[in-house]
Amino acid sequence: MKNNYIRHIPLRCITCGSSSDFKFNDDKSYVKCAKCDHEYYGGYDELVELNQAYIQEVLNKMIIELKQNVKKDIHVALKKAFKGNKHIKIK
Repeated sequence: MKNNYIRHIPLRCITCGSSSDFKFNDDKSYVKCAKCDHEYYGGYDELVELNQAYIQEVLNKMIIELKQNVKKDIHVALKKAFKGNKHIKIK
């Protein structure tokens, strides 16, 4: 089974869609898009809140991948466990 399911999700500007560069102050309470100059006065938290749909989409894809990998691993483990048994066949 794959051990690393860590994803780095780039946040996107709600105005221009750019995820390339944001300017933050020291405590990330203010964010500004470098491409379109849109300002987020709520800071990093506001940017994350505005990107929730995108974050959820990536999370759903990761859940599907995890389910497929678990199903495959269980199938391989069962085939290996019952290998050589004449009465139980795993297809």
